[in-house]
Amino acid sequence: MQRQWTAPAPADRDDGGLPVLPELLDSFVAAAGHTAPQPVGGSAELRSAACGYWSRRGLWTDPEHVVVAPGAEPLLLALLASAPGGDVLLPRPCAAWYAPLVRLVDRRAHHAPVPAECGGLPDPFALLETARRIRAEGGVPRVLLLSAADDPTGTVAPPELLHEVCEAAVAEGLLIVSDETWRDTVHHPQGTVLLSPAEMSPEHVIVLSDLVSAFTPAGWPAAIARFPATERGAELRGRVLSLLAAVRSGLPTSIAAAAAYALGEPEPVRGRMAAAARAHGAVAAAVYRALTAVGALARPPQAGRHLYADLDELRGVLAARGITDSVELERELVRRIGPSVAGGHRFGDPPHTLRLRLATLPLLGAAEESRLRALQAPDPLELPHVATALADFETAFRDLIEDGPVP
Repeated sequence: MQRQWTAPAPADRDDGGLPVLPELLDSFVAAAGHTAPQPVGGSAELRSAACGYWSRRGLWTDPEHVVVAPGAEPLLLALLASAPGGDVLLPRPCAAWYAPLVRLVDRRAHHAPVPAECGGLPDPFALLETARRIRAEGGVPRVLLLSAADDPTGTVAPPELLHEVCEAAVAEGLLIVSDETWRDTVHHPQGTVLLSPAEMSPEHVIVLSDLVSAFTPAGWPAAIARFPATERGAELRGRVLSLLAAVRSGLPTSIAAAAAYALGEPEPVRGRMAAAARAHGAVAAAVYRALTAVGALARPPQAGRHLYADLDELRGVLAARGITDSVELERELVRRIGPSVAGGHRFGDPPHTLRLRLATLPLLGAAEESRLRALQAPDPLELPHVATALADFETAFRDLIEDGPVP
């Protein structure tokens, strides 16, 4: 039976989330009585916790090179507004919230296509061509925004491609902003090599990470940024802090306390992160199998809570149902399976393409109790509520392909 839903808002995050880790909640509650505001850019304690987090990933950092803000969106907005004027280059597809922020600071966004084998990084040759085209049209390419562990595609860029992209960006004089929000959600860490652009071009890379991906609930916004240890990095960090201070964009005390606890990565946090990655990985793999079984094209998901599919091979079948672009494809699938679907037009792909992003979180359960059971299960696919959700998903796609034309 099909369910009726209204179209989803063009957001880049799922509603709700996983149950709050009890130890994280304890740190949040313990700080609730503190009335003194947090300093803009983060307290010394919180910035030191961020340094420890990055050092454990091979990126040595001093607290004076770190900025903390209430969410990745205000942090990236301040960063784009502070960077030298010029155009911004984005992968195609990319996270839905990138391009609107570029437009908000009156910059032009230019998309460069990603290689067939992964998302998150533009093809290095396409990147060079895009930068040269911008100059030929009188523009000035200044910033490249990328993500090695990618939303929307759920893929991880191979190190050799990352190296080529960094070389091309540096050769073109681009400041690289590396969105590493999803680096701690890799489904199989032992078999996946994930490097940061900051390991390859430390003087040219700002690392940005939204903690709500792996550490904190969506309702507790917190993000961290690591600036290069250079004169240029210090100047840019100072401008970002000035902008954040102008709009009083500091973290609430309770969220700051929870973020510091999470960034310390005690055993409960590490256990939750591993359980979440395992559960999302299992469900994403099942979704991938269901999509490819009906003829959709997709890359095997490696990280995060989403995967990206291309239904162009089914264009003739879908056209018979009145579906000719990603807007119509999204509308029909939202009607069939709910607001876990977003058309590729939201992520920079042209509307005429038949691409979409699918979220795995709803398949783990509608209620927090159900999602917690999925995290704790050795194999979440064996849980009845997960198996039922996946069966409904498969049926919806099969019926979409096999149903007759729209009356």
